[in-house]
Amino acid sequence: MYGRHEHDSCISDAMVAADDICKARGLRFTELRRHVLELVWENHGAVKAYDLLEKLDKDYSAKPPTVYRALEFLQENGLVHKINSLNAYVGCSHPLKHTDCFFLICSNCNEVQECCGSDVAKAVRNMVAGQGFAHNQTTLEIEGVCQECQLEG
Repeated sequence: MYGRHEHDSCISDAMVAADDICKARGLRFTELRRHVLELVWENHGAVKAYDLLEKLDKDYSAKPPTVYRALEFLQENGLVHKINSLNAYVGCSHPLKHTDCFFLICSNCNEVQECCGSDVAKAVRNMVAGQGFAHNQTTLEIEGVCQECQLEG
């Protein structure tokens, strides 16, 4: 989905954003939280908490609650998103810019692309309001096959 791009810049941009958000909010961006965020950003696919735990176990004596607390912190501060259908996490490409986004999930290469569509979000909000439902956040997950995988197949 992401073709050929300099992925190291994705990681460094995510770390700078995390540092800035934590400083602005007076939060501690601990070594463990930083490492978990780096692991989430290793690629553009979603990663499960237990996969993170296995990778962390080499450097830390991390237990599941430790990983889940770090992920919860990152999610609460807009640095990662939870992909509910996969029970996994993906890095946020533009933290704290919006509360409505959708994800394209390639069932072939397993990459996840975060998309923001104000028209999509507006249509969902209007439908929800018409139902008298109090909207907090919209997360839409769309599974299919990305363009690159279609061309390869």
